[in-house]
Amino acid sequence: MQRTPRLDDILAAGRARPGPLFVTDAGEAIDAAGFDALVAGAVRFLKGLGVGPGDRIALWHVNRVDWLALFFACARVGAAVAVANTRYRSAELAHILRASGARMLILAPAFGKIEFLRILEGLDGADLPELAQIALLDEAAPSATLIGRPVLTARIAPGMREGRDGSSDPEAPLVFFTTSGTTSAPKLVTHCQRTLAFHALASAAAYGFDAPGAGFVATMPYCGVFGLNAQLGAIAGGAPSHIMPMFDAERTAALIRNHGLTHLVGSDEMFRRLMEIDPNVLDATTCCGFASFTPGLGPVMEAAAARGVPLRGVYGSSEVCALFSVQDAGIAPEEQVKGGGRPASARSEVRVRDTETGALLPHGSPGALEFRAPNQFLGYFRNPEETAKAVDSEGFFHSGDMGYTRSDGSFVYLARMGDAIRLSGFLTDPAEIEEVLKSAPGVRDAQVVAVVRDGQNRPVAFVIADGPFDEAAVITDAAAKLAAFKVPLRVWPVERFPTTDSANGLKIQRARLRTMAEEQLKEDDA
Repeated sequence: MQRTPRLDDILAAGRARPGPLFVTDAGEAIDAAGFDALVAGAVRFLKGLGVGPGDRIALWHVNRVDWLALFFACARVGAAVAVANTRYRSAELAHILRASGARMLILAPAFGKIEFLRILEGLDGADLPELAQIALLDEAAPSATLIGRPVLTARIAPGMREGRDGSSDPEAPLVFFTTSGTTSAPKLVTHCQRTLAFHALASAAAYGFDAPGAGFVATMPYCGVFGLNAQLGAIAGGAPSHIMPMFDAERTAALIRNHGLTHLVGSDEMFRRLMEIDPNVLDATTCCGFASFTPGLGPVMEAAAARGVPLRGVYGSSEVCALFSVQDAGIAPEEQVKGGGRPASARSEVRVRDTETGALLPHGSPGALEFRAPNQFLGYFRNPEETAKAVDSEGFFHSGDMGYTRSDGSFVYLARMGDAIRLSGFLTDPAEIEEVLKSAPGVRDAQVVAVVRDGQNRPVAFVIADGPFDEAAVITDAAAKLAAFKVPLRVWPVERFPTTDSANGLKIQRARLRTMAEEQLKEDDA
């Protein structure tokens, strides 16, 4: 009987061969032994602060090797990590700290134009009862306390290497990803070592990270499931990973050319920008897995695939992991660039249900996608009600996505079935933005939809005013509380929202709101 995998197990391929496992942004090469030493140093740091089984910490900084070292260290000590998006602002950061019950927040003071400390200072410490301390990576604390919490310096120095992990609990929660649902705040998707390690090992083979000569460029942020699952898959395959703190098209293209890197994953827009810089930069790669986030880029991706660029559509979610599936290489270009594909694990099951009748549908018939897989999440943290709604009695996760299965064992993703909108590559519940808008002066209610502006999805809002209305002031208020990509491009006051009557009561006509927004933007342009 095969034992349950731990996160430490995915390092086996890197330990078995010479050469770097990681190459930092500064060009420093770190092999598996060096990374093991960093993990040991991170374990020493966490244990020195009393972090142990059942504790939760939050990580809030860009892609770095010590981010991964802390993550692997938490697996060893039995703690869980709440991953905070580096684009978060005060309202979003407060939510993930509060929802996860993190006892410690670890962050870098700043990176580029992101002033993490300034954002942190905007939080109300009284609203975070479980947060006990704050740790700053690399830099000395500017003061003894921040938001009423003691501050210390975290320097993850290499430590005495320990043996391989054979004692941690592979079923204990390890990471919380945020996901948008039907409530006003994102839920926390919980994964354990087993689900992440199993998927990383399956992905290594499915995506070819284990192929001789494979090399990976990590451009997607580790704070998201797309970036972290891809990085873990590359580690499991033993592919050297060139880590980028944030995506930069020019630098990514240079890394691919200079180091002969073969693998990268990201959004369709990311690949478009790379090919715009150099139409041939991806020709020597072997796997470019992408998700379609930007309207209108389908023909561009299909044309590139037709001329031999190894663009392959993928599918994933926080609940079943990113890179859950990938389209087969060598099929017709128009099929190869569709979302979905063949599950990385042969043990995964995919089925499609008719939402009207409840019947399971045959191959080729679109309906609601349902999944059951070994890399499936444990549940939504502290939210058993939503977990019960998402996973049925047979153990199938109801994704809320629309698609159809193929007879060859693959499937095609078509679209979200609900109201969630894709902004800057992140699936976002409009209710998250609406709640912030409703807290602004002069706003009683709000509805948010997405429109295509300059080739990208952008949020816009309609509000019912409660007194004098100042559009600029409302947008400024939202910008102080939300990530930039969630801030509405425009906010228009209306007397009432368009609604339709149904057996379940009045429903907002979001399609009508989108039409209204597009008409208003056309008038503005004119």
